[in-house]
Amino acid sequence: MKQPLAYVHPAAKIASSVVIDPFVTIDQNVEIGEGTRIGSNVTILEGARIGKNCTICSGAVISGIPQDLKFRGEETVAIIGDNTTIRECATVNRGTASKGKTVIGSNCLIMAYCHVAHDCVIGDNVIMSNAVQVAGEVVIDNHAVIGGGALIHQFSHIGQHVMLQGGALVNKDIPPYVKAGRNPISYAGINSIGLRRRGFTNEQIRDIQEIFRYLYLSGMNNSDAIERIEAELPATKERDEIILFVRNSKRGIIKGYV
Repeated sequence: MKQPLAYVHPAAKIASSVVIDPFVTIDQNVEIGEGTRIGSNVTILEGARIGKNCTICSGAVISGIPQDLKFRGEETVAIIGDNTTIRECATVNRGTASKGKTVIGSNCLIMAYCHVAHDCVIGDNVIMSNAVQVAGEVVIDNHAVIGGGALIHQFSHIGQHVMLQGGALVNKDIPPYVKAGRNPISYAGINSIGLRRRGFTNEQIRDIQEIFRYLYLSGMNNSDAIERIEAELPATKERDEIILFVRNSKRGIIKGYV
């Protein structure tokens, strides 16, 4: 259902059940899936791929031109999965030649005034509180919760099930399952409450805690801690994921609290 005061480019591919409120602008080369609602004064530009049953609230701008001086008008996309809500005045830029796409997964909540820059990859079930600012080519894995006003440096990687303090300045990678906060940003324990809510057993949580004792409380450097973890702790999905994350970190992981 389209209001007469909305503009929809005739080449846009809009499912029949999409609701489009007044004063919306939808450009060409846009696709929007069944059951999605587009609030008033939303601007959806070329390259937007919005899934089913999403809600895009008033004033949001989806698939805007990247704020990257290297962008030369190449054809790129911004992909938003199913059942995701983008709240008021949030902005999602499309990709550049670097990755070709910006991705926000399914079942996400991106609150008001957030910014997701070019070539970011945001996983499923991610929550970003108000005014989170995510620079280019950041990766945020599934089930991460990002506190309001956080500033995330380009190329950073935030692991799954992370709980990040509001107002945090993130300039290092944050391993999965942890809480991160303070200034400068540092390890503040594991996200045990979030893990229990998502079905992790007490045994799994204890195993994760033990891994991070080696990494953050043993006095060893990361390489030595990883060797000890592999030698002394039983192999689990969580253990191997943490090891792989630390080894693959290009920016280095956050420090422990001193």
